[in-house]
Amino acid sequence: MTRAVVQPLRQRVREPFRSLTSRLVLTAVALVLTVSVVIGVVASLAVRTYLDGRLDDDVQGALDRARNAPAWAYVDSASLQPPEISGDGRTRPDPRFGQGESTLTAYFGDFADYDAEPNGTVVDRGGRFDAVPEEDLDVLAGVGTDARPRTVDLPELGSYRVAATETAYGVVVAGLPTDDVDDAVATLLRVEAVLVLGGAGLAALVGLLLVRRQLRPLTQVAATAHRVSALPLDSGEIDLAERVPERLTDERTEVGQVGAALNTLLAHVESSLTARHRSEQQVRQFVADASHELRTPLATIAGYTELAQRRPDDTGTQRTALSKVAEESVRMTGLVEDLLLLARLDSGRPLEREPVDLTRLLLEAVSDARVLAPSHRWRLELPEDVVEVVGDTPRLHQVVTNLLTNARKHTPEGSTITVAATATGLSVHDDGPGFDPDLADRAFERFVRGDASRARGGQDPGGAGLGLSLVQAIVAAHGGSVTLSSRPGDTTIEVRLPVSTT
Repeated sequence: MTRAVVQPLRQRVREPFRSLTSRLVLTAVALVLTVSVVIGVVASLAVRTYLDGRLDDDVQGALDRARNAPAWAYVDSASLQPPEISGDGRTRPDPRFGQGESTLTAYFGDFADYDAEPNGTVVDRGGRFDAVPEEDLDVLAGVGTDARPRTVDLPELGSYRVAATETAYGVVVAGLPTDDVDDAVATLLRVEAVLVLGGAGLAALVGLLLVRRQLRPLTQVAATAHRVSALPLDSGEIDLAERVPERLTDERTEVGQVGAALNTLLAHVESSLTARHRSEQQVRQFVADASHELRTPLATIAGYTELAQRRPDDTGTQRTALSKVAEESVRMTGLVEDLLLLARLDSGRPLEREPVDLTRLLLEAVSDARVLAPSHRWRLELPEDVVEVVGDTPRLHQVVTNLLTNARKHTPEGSTITVAATATGLSVHDDGPGFDPDLADRAFERFVRGDASRARGGQDPGGAGLGLSLVQAIVAAHGGSVTLSSRPGDTTIEVRLPVSTT
């Protein structure tokens, strides 16, 4: 047969055994069959050995009786008229010599006074004698005379268990048929075969019922997985409330372990989908906010350009328009650069890794802040030893600048801003109005701006709301962290960075 024919045939043969239920039932039936066959074989061998032992004992008894037979039995044991030993007319002796039914006795003698030919008899059920055929006598003549029972196949009489020994008159052989033993063992084998087949059938039926019942919880777990797989999870907000029932999550059982693992997986998938949806919303909001922030300077540039075009001869108008265009261009350029930096940090672009003197960086940044906001009170707390961290100097300078700018813009004049270098980084504290409680949790998100309470004098704080988000992104790229604690009169932003070991 070609491979194209054999392969589909194999697949059809294996098809019914793909399910776990079928394989378990098949395994159980195979075990029952194996154990039953082994027990049957062992039992049959034990019975055969026992019956052969008893038969050997009977053969030895028959040999002993035949060995004590008179000499005339060696001459013609099959004849009911033994030779005349004396002329007194006594009753002929019984040539069976006490042998039982089906006993075979054969004599092989050589006497000077008698014409002793090999002869033998078999006692039939009626107590009569049947002569042993010559072909069988030829086989019996070859039996060893060690008195050990052995099995011989006689051409006419069949299978016999016989033993032979030498006497003063010659060789005597006695034996019994093995038919009774063979029939008993054959009957036992037939009974065992019926019981084995019946046991296998019963095992298959009971096993099928039990396996289906035991696997029912696993089927329910699989049904939960199928229901989840049918849910649309590709987009939008996902409500993944499907779970394996609690009664099927007992980890002391195998099915419970599967159910608990599936519930854990579903919880992770739900949290991941929720995070994905939140990220999608943030991206949409980010795009909308970025578009809004870019639209304002673009609209300003377009308006002043149109104004300059309408009054080409007005030098003052031209100068004012160019000034506003330049101002808005700078604002738009800064916004684009911030967005580009955030995109690079999000993509995992590596930063420089070198020792940075944090104390010097803070000293320069606070000096610049005093020039930009002399109405604020600036305090700088530096330890006696130089604090060095590992990172990118320009980016860390941007972190400090953004933090100081945020504190300056969102606190009223006269506020005290304290900048401190710590063993693990830096902190910026102010005594301004603090973050709104609803805003504090989202302070590091992009395009999130403080309300008027943190604006100087209640004015619009300006900016695109990217300052703190850039701080967090840069610090995270350095392997550090940023924390915020805020209440009225006490706001602290702490930055932790990898410390240099050199």
